[in-house]
Amino acid sequence: MANIATTAESVPELQEKHDVNCVAFQTLVFSLTLTEIGLWATVWSGWILLSLPLVLVAAHLMHGLLIGFHEASHGLLRKSRRLNEFDGVILGVFSFLPFSLYRVVHQMHHMHLATERDTELWPLVITKTPRWARRLAALLELTVGLLYSPLIFFRVFLRRPSLVRSRKVRRRVWAELALMVVVWTAILTAIAFFGVWKYFLWMYLVPGLIAANLQSWRKYIEHVGLTGNTVNSSTRSIVPKSWLGHLFAYTLLHEPYHGVHHQNAGLPHRVLPQFTSVLIPKRPDDVAPFMSYRQALPDLIRSLANPRVGAQWCDATESRLREHREFVANK
Repeated sequence: MANIATTAESVPELQEKHDVNCVAFQTLVFSLTLTEIGLWATVWSGWILLSLPLVLVAAHLMHGLLIGFHEASHGLLRKSRRLNEFDGVILGVFSFLPFSLYRVVHQMHHMHLATERDTELWPLVITKTPRWARRLAALLELTVGLLYSPLIFFRVFLRRPSLVRSRKVRRRVWAELALMVVVWTAILTAIAFFGVWKYFLWMYLVPGLIAANLQSWRKYIEHVGLTGNTVNSSTRSIVPKSWLGHLFAYTLLHEPYHGVHHQNAGLPHRVLPQFTSVLIPKRPDDVAPFMSYRQALPDLIRSLANPRVGAQWCDATESRLREHREFVANK
């Protein structure tokens, strides 16, 4: 694994550097607010043709906020720990996933990347899962991610024995669930009372569904179909070359540089583009960076007929071949 700085504080030339990357999350929040105001105005005026592109813009920005949720789980979204926790909890409420639960499961993803213990990529990492079940899981996650993705995390929390053993964490997860119920009860009650369901549909539900699916497709592009046992052989990264690609990466908090993030999860997103050298393939099975998600998408599509992740699939295939040879030899 590459030896790169753990945090920006340990890189002297970055310590006092402040640029537009430092306010990327705030830029996303401000941009989404303006987009939602525009959506409200166009829906109120009945300008549906103007509302449609704004829905797509809102969905992309919501996708960016979901990545902010991910950054908060690493404690990297805000310098203030309290603000970092606050943002994480609020984002969790609106994505139907307790922040504390996401943090625990995502830590497992980093600790056990692309192995059978990587619960975030369940069931695609389990070699005993039949192909039809993995196909169904992929179909659900890529089409109704807003509903299906939280279930992957709740499975970890509710199963017996649970992988979330800390009583303190479990209490906090239940508290965040209670907060979610209270907030959404209040929101839906207000929507019903004022009869503004169409605004809820246009301003939250439709872009939210699209954003969740974008999140799932990005996640699948990052890992699904790869059967390596290292970061670079189990992760697809995007290193854009054009200014539009860099802008796109900025609005996704530089998540496209995913392999750099997995090499060292302590690096704040704004410095990830400076460590792309760690993505240079050094082994035959390492995956070279792509220039865009569009370029990486066909590589994923080819694997969806048999969606799987991790080197354990290669071991399982070799084991089955060995058993078949022994069976034939003993006939």
